[in-house]
Amino acid sequence: MKSLLLGSAALALSATFAMADTIRLGTEGGYPPYNFINDAGEVDGFERELGDELCKRAELTCEWVTNDWDSIIPNLLSGNYDAIIAGMSITDERKEVVAFTEGYTLPSPSAYAAMSEGLDVNASVVAAQSGTIQAAHVAESGATLVEFPTPDETIAAVNSGEVDVVMADKDFLAPIVDETDLVFLGDVYLGGGIGMAFRQSDDELRGKFDAAIASMKEDGTLNEMLDKWEIEGKF
Repeated sequence: MKSLLLGSAALALSATFAMADTIRLGTEGGYPPYNFINDAGEVDGFERELGDELCKRAELTCEWVTNDWDSIIPNLLSGNYDAIIAGMSITDERKEVVAFTEGYTLPSPSAYAAMSEGLDVNASVVAAQSGTIQAAHVAESGATLVEFPTPDETIAAVNSGEVDVVMADKDFLAPIVDETDLVFLGDVYLGGGIGMAFRQSDDELRGKFDAAIASMKEDGTLNEMLDKWEIEGKF
């Protein structure tokens, strides 16, 4: 998303973070069950639990930083944190500017939801969070896309009648559909699963997290965690 930092400045940032005592993990804090802010004002959710376990296995001290989704990649590249762990799907477009770990979920469905059944989603006005794979899909589908900065605003838009349909990760939409009058209209598989994102110059740090993810897959801990948070995409 934005241009990648190159040259000596990026190399200097990489060297600084390689020696840092504390690794800063950037997340959105607004996309349950992946990440959200709990009543104590702390980052919580599947990715908080996952990130803490990965840092433990990698023998790293980590702290959490929240950042708006629409600037989450630019602020990684600017050095405001060292990694993104924020429900970010692995796509070819994003690989042009960041380097991903292996996925910590397999591709899981995105879904459309609306206040009534039978809508033609490709001929509807559809809300999606800006900068997401869902927004890109809607834009290519022939539907009218309305983008919002946060996922909560997409839900508010369909509830108020501002749009006909909302599209997001099904894991995010499922509890909302269960508790409201929204109904699912269909699933779509997008992206290559979800992974952590790093500056392309930070291979050593990314490798530590890759090894930790692999160890969680091998011993079954990752699937247990995905089950706990009711997230699809198990290995």
